[in-house]
Amino acid sequence: MGNRLTANSRVTKVRLEPAAEGSVQGSAQNPVQVSVDTRADSLAVEEPLQIRVDGEDFTTTMRTPGNDFELVHGLLHAEDVIHDRDDVVTMRYCAGAVGPGGQNTYNTIDVELRRSRPSDPAGIPLPLLNQPVFDQAVFDQPTQGNSAALPTRNVITTSACGICGTTSIEDLVKRRRYPIRPVRPEAEFVVSLPEKIRSSQKAFRRTGGIHAAGAVSGDGDVLLVREDVGRHNAADKVIGALFMNDQLPAEGLYLVMTSRASFELVQKAVLAGFSGLVAVSAATSLAVDLAKETGLFLTGFTRDNRFNLYSGSLA
Repeated sequence: MGNRLTANSRVTKVRLEPAAEGSVQGSAQNPVQVSVDTRADSLAVEEPLQIRVDGEDFTTTMRTPGNDFELVHGLLHAEDVIHDRDDVVTMRYCAGAVGPGGQNTYNTIDVELRRSRPSDPAGIPLPLLNQPVFDQAVFDQPTQGNSAALPTRNVITTSACGICGTTSIEDLVKRRRYPIRPVRPEAEFVVSLPEKIRSSQKAFRRTGGIHAAGAVSGDGDVLLVREDVGRHNAADKVIGALFMNDQLPAEGLYLVMTSRASFELVQKAVLAGFSGLVAVSAATSLAVDLAKETGLFLTGFTRDNRFNLYSGSLA
């Protein structure tokens, strides 16, 4: 699989500093000098992992490649699909999962579960167990008995065997409802956005452990802020409120997040028609690719007097 933990990308690093006396950029009203430096930077790789159980799609989740079998074990255990490691007959990458270059994406895993129904010491049949294994080896175990229906997870899924970042972006672009209206904000405006929503983070001030999402207009007006322990939930609350008030598409608005910018958050912003996403932490590789493809203005590490511009342009 090679090293797929990080990917290189050209990033524009923007820093705001007090303007030197007599500087053209600085003035009495705006004594700030903006320095821009474009260089290579490392991004955390984000790719979809499609999980198939007994030939049926179970879920597709976003992850950084590596330790995929451990991830599947943990996910299926958390979903109460598996109870014991012996519940898995085989686990392997799908041989037909190839991307645009014709090489295996290693983004689809096939899991075959044990089909027999064990009994407890009293002889009463236990529920059918379902779980994966540590490597790609095939384990010879009986497969008789009745299979139980797997729980359905309401997440992004696909029947394609060649799922990869490219196909995920293509699928999203095809089904989005709103075009993105381009924006070119000033650097000072961008760095001000996290602070604009901070006054509404009441739960964060009490707990210090909760995310926030806010919708801010191009004029700097905060339309609403929502908090949740899950960053995706916070974004969904903001988008849901706009939807319920007939305020979608969110043209000219910025989705401001107190978290990193993952593919799923950029996806939510794009589907809601936001013009920009401003995050206080890092962006992932697939999030940057999606933002560039759709024209979404995207920044990360937006804090104090600096930010990384991953997609879009400044005024």
